[in-house]
Amino acid sequence: MLNFTKMNGAGNDFIMVDNRQQTLHFTNAQIARLCDRHRGIGADGLLAVEPSQHGADVRMRYYNADGGEVEMCGNGARCFARYVQKIIGGGGRPSLSFETQAGQLSASYEGELVRLAMSNPHSLALNARLPVADTTLDVHFINTGVPHAIVIVDDLENTPIVKWGAALRYHEHFAPKGTNANFMKVLRPNHIAIRTYERGVEDETLACGTGMVACALVHHLLHGATGPVSVDVRGGDTLHIGFTASGHEFTDVTLTGPADFVFDGQVSV
Repeated sequence: MLNFTKMNGAGNDFIMVDNRQQTLHFTNAQIARLCDRHRGIGADGLLAVEPSQHGADVRMRYYNADGGEVEMCGNGARCFARYVQKIIGGGGRPSLSFETQAGQLSASYEGELVRLAMSNPHSLALNARLPVADTTLDVHFINTGVPHAIVIVDDLENTPIVKWGAALRYHEHFAPKGTNANFMKVLRPNHIAIRTYERGVEDETLACGTGMVACALVHHLLHGATGPVSVDVRGGDTLHIGFTASGHEFTDVTLTGPADFVFDGQVSV
């Protein structure tokens, strides 16, 4: 029997497990079944707490709903920070350091909110004209821990998120690893709304933390937005992205938002 905690960050939901003793060993198929919304617990991904290998407090392992391990997840990392605070009994500690495949990150606690200090983004590329599905789109790209393509739209509600998102996710321009796909509408200066098609989930999700960061930084580059940038997501929450910009380089990138406990449980693996 596997003990787990279900959490969500702005509607992006996760299975959290404690693997500090490193007795848990999952196959891709097992993770996919646990994340299945009909035959399992149901989640966008699974996060495991493991011992740090490089001097951080702990290590974060993140697996998408298809069972594949990826570098990072912003909403997942905030939930991870609160989950670690819970299992180690560290309610009074102000912050947590943890290693990921995208580098070492830190999180600070602000009540039920978590402020996540992100790794520096890279691989910026603006204004690519790409054939996508039955149209041609202006696509921007930046890696904020994982790869993100961004398309600016006027009508976010009626944009074919799954159709265009899947086409971008598997587009030859982003081969071989593919990309997440974000669709962004500017609401007002320093305030945007986004919808995201997530690689590994292979569908639209209610929120994507690294996607919010990617869109906020592109909003700055294209429209001169200053931090913090407010980001409305499909799940109904508004999160806040801070950063320091120097030309096309970014440092001190932060993501602040909720990380909520849903329930604890046991499941047969």
